[in-house]
Amino acid sequence: MRHSPAAQITRENVSQLQVAWTYRTGDYGVGEAAARSETTPLFIDGTLFLTTPFGRVIALDPETGVERWNYDPRVDLSGDYGDFANRGVSTWRDPKTRARRIFVATIDSRLIALDSVSGKPCSDFGVNGEVNLERDLTNAPRWKGEYEITSPPAILHDLVIVGSAIGDNNRADAPSGVVRAYDARSGALRWKWDPIPASDKVGAANAWSVFSVDADRDLVFVPTGSASPDFFGGMRPGANLYANSLVALRGSTGEVAWSFQVVHHDLWDYDVRCSRRRWATFLSSTARQASH
Repeated sequence: MRHSPAAQITRENVSQLQVAWTYRTGDYGVGEAAARSETTPLFIDGTLFLTTPFGRVIALDPETGVERWNYDPRVDLSGDYGDFANRGVSTWRDPKTRARRIFVATIDSRLIALDSVSGKPCSDFGVNGEVNLERDLTNAPRWKGEYEITSPPAILHDLVIVGSAIGDNNRADAPSGVVRAYDARSGALRWKWDPIPASDKVGAANAWSVFSVDADRDLVFVPTGSASPDFFGGMRPGANLYANSLVALRGSTGEVAWSFQVVHHDLWDYDVRCSRRRWATFLSSTARQASH
């Protein structure tokens, strides 16, 4: 797990390393909600892909740092965003055409598909290359920024699977923390899973962090946060099933395969931040053994 056999850099020569190149995005933010760079660059097909907090997607030559293309989604900067960040992109290659797409989910709740070579939106995905993620939610956002996307979507076969980041301490009936899977070619909704039943009349339990997938077992591992409002439980009695949990969903249907709740009826905003592959593999193995 995470061991590399690479031996070029050693204790003896590490002090001799020099900067090969520097690339400056030019994006910056000021004030209490200043933008933060949390991107994890993605290296594939000889190109380095990264994002800025403003959702710009940049393709660089990995040897020289020279920009190959730059896409600006022009996010709505008037929103009241609580977590102004973008953690990177995802990629999918069409097995039929071999064309590769780069997917980015923006802070103002859009899922965008870009051609990996040109950086232009894929016109056959959604509407002019994008899907509006604020549509068809239980409890619609009351202001721009209450419902955000900060992490890259997960890719499983021909599906693009995305969660959300929600301002979950503002009201009990916050937007739902629904997880949705879209067709990677057309942008059509294939399935959705809501961690909080609509009958509970509360929201959140949203999955704002990074997902993991197990393609062989057809599983998507989803880490969820607290239900709303997160610091007061009097308006949401019970265990708040699937909140503060690691949930394994069937990738093909969105049905729950199994779940593990870390905190019952959370009063401390103890979100499950991420579903690392070693966590997911361990729990998947444990669940499989238990079923036997």
